[in-house]
Formats: sequence, C-alpha cells, structure tokens
Amino acid sequence: MTEEEGGAPARVVVADDQTVVREGIVMLLGLLPGIEVVGAAADGHEAVRLVAELDPDVVLMDLRMPRCDGVEATRRIRAEHPRTQVVVLTTYADDASLFPALRAGARGYLTKDAGGDEIVRAVRSVLSGDAGLSPGIQRRLLERLSEPQPAVPAEGAEAPDGLTARETEVLVLIADGLTNQEIARKLHVSTATVKTHINNLFAKTGLKDRAQAVRYAFGKGLVRPPGG
Repeated sequence: MTEEEGGAPARVVVADDQTVVREGIVMLLGLLPGIEVVGAAADGHEAVRLVAELDPDVVLMDLRMPRCDGVEATRRIRAEHPRTQVVVLTTYADDASLFPALRAGARGYLTKDAGGDEIVRAVRSVLSGDAGLSPGIQRRLLERLSEPQPAVPAEGAEAPDGLTARETEVLVLIADGLTNQEIARKLHVSTATVKTHINNLFAKTGLKDRAQAVRYAFGKGLVRPPGG
C-alpha cells in the first residue's frame, strides 16, 4: 500500500546496468508519490543481494545486464524472497524478452518510455496482487492468446526408439509445422544442424517424410493437440 492510500511508501530497488539510466530512474522515482528507493543494483547478482539485505517490496528490473541477467535474477528473487515483487522495466517488448520474464515470476512489465504515473500504477498493482502491465504489453499478450496455439509436448512422454532429447525436441517442432529454418532459429542452431538431427531421427524411427513424422509424434504421445 502506498502513502496515498494511507500506508507506508513502497520500498523499491532499481536494477539497471547503465549508470546514467539507473541514476535517472532513481531520480524519477524520488519524485513520485508513495515510492521510496532503498537501493540500486548494476546487475542481477547485486539485485539479488540487495533484496536479501533490504527486503524491498518491489524490484524494478532491467533485463539485459552482465553477469546475471534480469530473467535469472527475477527467478532467484521470486524463489528465495517471494514477498518481493518484480516489475520489469526494459527497452525490449519482443516475445523473446517478455515471456521468459513473466515465466520467471515478474508480475509487471513496462518499457522505458513509461511515465511516472504508469510506474506508480504498476507498483501499486503488483503489491495488491494484480499484474502491472503497460497497455502495449497487455495488447501483445491478448494477441498472443488469440493466435492459433501449437501442439505441445505431452507431460511425462518419454522419447521412443532411442531418440535423444534434442532429436525429440526437433520432432515436436516438426509436428508443430515449423520449417527447418524456423526450427534453427528457435533452437539457436544452424539449419545444417537441424538437418542432421532430422536425418538421425528418421534413421532411428524408419520415417521417410515430415508427414510420417507428424503422425509418429502424435501416435507416440510426444505431443497433444492444443486444448487436448
């Protein structure tokens, strides 16, 4: 609860590796009602240490920092200090930044063009148990939820026919309809590496083409239809 609502100010730690940005955020927060900055960290390791030392209500967390990035720091803070909430404050709003941060336990997500009022609203929201998301992030989440959902790995499914974990992962992505190039981007490997995995899994399973691979993946329980 903030001062405006009759309680003590929200105690906040700021984590950002860029000194000018970090100091600017601290200065801005010092002007906002209901917020008290109790510490500032230059990387994820320092953020985790300050949370343990200061027990803040909220961490405003940058994502791309040296030594320990914001996603890993968020995961550690939420696991070790669950009372402290995390609001991401970052330049990046792409899926590759947004969803890992939310999965790590962040309850808020703002981009650095957010104004002071928006930061205050996000802090209030996460402290009251709600999500503190910028309008743009909310729209992106709604868009993502409305997109056709891919087949997902079935829980507890074991790799058959001696497939390795990576070969099984490639097989699931084939069943999801991804091309070799898309699989390569998703797994951060070369297209040639993807082709090697496909050749190996085809040899082990006796499959001849991708259509057979899709049927095989569903038949072996490696994937299930969305919503199934």
